[in-house]
Amino acid sequence: MTASAPSAETIYQTRLIPHRSMTRRQAHVFILLFGAGSCVLSVPFYILGAWPVVGFMGLDVLALYVALRVSFHSARAFESLRLTPFELAIVSASPYGARRERRFDTYWLRLETEEDEEFGMQRVLIVSRGERVEIGAFLGPEQKAALAEELSRALAQAKRGPLYS
Repeated sequence: MTASAPSAETIYQTRLIPHRSMTRRQAHVFILLFGAGSCVLSVPFYILGAWPVVGFMGLDVLALYVALRVSFHSARAFESLRLTPFELAIVSASPYGARRERRFDTYWLRLETEEDEEFGMQRVLIVSRGERVEIGAFLGPEQKAALAEELSRALAQAKRGPLYS
């Protein structure tokens, strides 16, 4: 008779991604409309002989385009959390593709939050054996509060131990 390994079912799993209010298509339409508006507004300046204004308005369109590109590039970052009765695995990926995986034993795991009266939840931290890891740094205060509540509930369930069948 062989001993079976305890069930390592997933208690909680989520993927955290930065919020973007526009899709890529909406951003392209916005840039086109902004560029068209800048062209229309720059025509009178050109006619009046203030042609350098046209170049600066073009720089405004270029700056907006670059800012939206940078924003969408940073949206490639994510964090994945997977909690089992034995461990919490956190996989973080930067916008540039660098990945980092951390694993914590649930027995030593503790959840800490930092909250501000005026601004709401500021930080959600995983603490284990002196190591502190912030999760969901790119989330808003409401999303951080919801994450902390869900994760706290899941951690309590994980600390009760695995279910053997």
